[in-house]
Amino acid sequence: MNPLEAPSIAYAALSPILIIFGAALIGVLVEAFVPRVARFPSQVGLSVVAILSACIAVFAQRNTAVLTAADAVAIDGPTLFATGAILVFGLLATMLYGDRSLDSAGSHFVAEGALPAGSRADRALLTSERVQTEVFPLSLFAIGGMMIFVASNNLLVLFVALEVFSLPLYLMAGLNRRRRLLSQEAAVKYFLLGAFASGFLIYGIALVYGFAGSIDLRGIFDATRTTTDNDGFLLMGLGLVLVGLLFKAGIAPFHAWTPDVYQGSPTPVAGFMSAATKLAAFVIMLRVLYVAFGAVPSLWQPLIAVIAIISMVVGALMGLTQNDFKRMLAYSSIAHAGFILLAVIGNSKDGVAGTLFYVATYGVASIAAFACISLIRTGDGEVSSLEAWKGMGRRNPLLAAVVTILMLSMTGIPLTAGFIGKFEAFRAALDAGYGWLVVVALLLSAVTAAFYLRVIVYMYFHDVPADAPPISTPGTPTTVVIGVCTFLTVLLGVAPGILLDIAAKAATFVA
Repeated sequence: MNPLEAPSIAYAALSPILIIFGAALIGVLVEAFVPRVARFPSQVGLSVVAILSACIAVFAQRNTAVLTAADAVAIDGPTLFATGAILVFGLLATMLYGDRSLDSAGSHFVAEGALPAGSRADRALLTSERVQTEVFPLSLFAIGGMMIFVASNNLLVLFVALEVFSLPLYLMAGLNRRRRLLSQEAAVKYFLLGAFASGFLIYGIALVYGFAGSIDLRGIFDATRTTTDNDGFLLMGLGLVLVGLLFKAGIAPFHAWTPDVYQGSPTPVAGFMSAATKLAAFVIMLRVLYVAFGAVPSLWQPLIAVIAIISMVVGALMGLTQNDFKRMLAYSSIAHAGFILLAVIGNSKDGVAGTLFYVATYGVASIAAFACISLIRTGDGEVSSLEAWKGMGRRNPLLAAVVTILMLSMTGIPLTAGFIGKFEAFRAALDAGYGWLVVVALLLSAVTAAFYLRVIVYMYFHDVPADAPPISTPGTPTTVVIGVCTFLTVLLGVAPGILLDIAAKAATFVA
């Protein structure tokens, strides 16, 4: 393309991204100009309409495979699958943000201080005046940034998109007004460590450019295909780029932020991050490794194998020591990230499909688990201690049954989506000749089962404590989120063919 010629832009292919960013900008205007009492319904309605409209646009582009914006953005199967999943996760999180049924018991997004007694209408009005509605436009900006992130076909676009969705998440992590100090600590840790990771990433991009003379993924591929030796710029650049991406995926040894941020963030935000951020990070990792460095898999496959083992070991062993449910889920996510890396090692379409299926089903189960945690709360806020779940099988059999299904899925028990996800990931690694790594993963998967089963033991084999915190009655939005996610966890374990076929069809990158 002539450098003086304006790049052609496929606006139809980019329409889902444009819809989300347009709604995010409108959300900022709503915060500035709409009266406080009307902001909450306005922001909820805007977010839901925007996400549903973007989902329709994604479906309309389902057969698209095109490079646009000077070949810097790729709209293809993995992009559309990831975009659709991110939008679904965003919709589920928005429903949790918008459920005000728990406000009187200390919602995450209502300013501190007990609400005075009064009629239901009076309390709703007071809550509307005090709710932190900025979470909605911030969430939309994060969703839009992730959508560009997974579509990035250029390392500079990748970096900019990373910052676009990271900055809102840093802010959202600090919005928990009921656990202010813990939440602010989480936000600061996330920001500082994220800044370091971004520094590694941009330095790695510079080194890769020094090797390839290009930051387009296809240009990097052409350079690696013709190289005859292991250039220092290539090795160091690839390593530093991976550091930035591994940090975003919460993979050990770049995981230090994960437990503190999950524990301190508002629970709906933690659920959204655990699902959407991990999915976005793994999809762009696939794109970078397969498209840019697919000609030299011998450079990165052994490194990914070592990191997978470290992540599985750290997640499994540290998860055993946790007494806080949210921190346990954080270490669970670190272990699962190691399992997902087995699919990445595959360097094949099966590896792409296995990764897409795994991150999508894990995200659904994770959001449901965090939604269940949010129901155990007192007037001072949420109680996330595992001790609070003792005797839950007697106190609330339905909630205990839901959490049991979710824990069994994360363990990888057959007839759950988690089992199918692990099976696909392990199969991709076996096909790539990494049978020994699969054996290690199976052993560590058995270790992770211990802390998932510990939750089940607490619920069914312990008496109800005398000081057990109350169980809040979920509103319709939270009930729908938990019900839909649990149903999908079972459905995709019993009949996974639907999503597996979609993932297989979406497993081809355009470059």
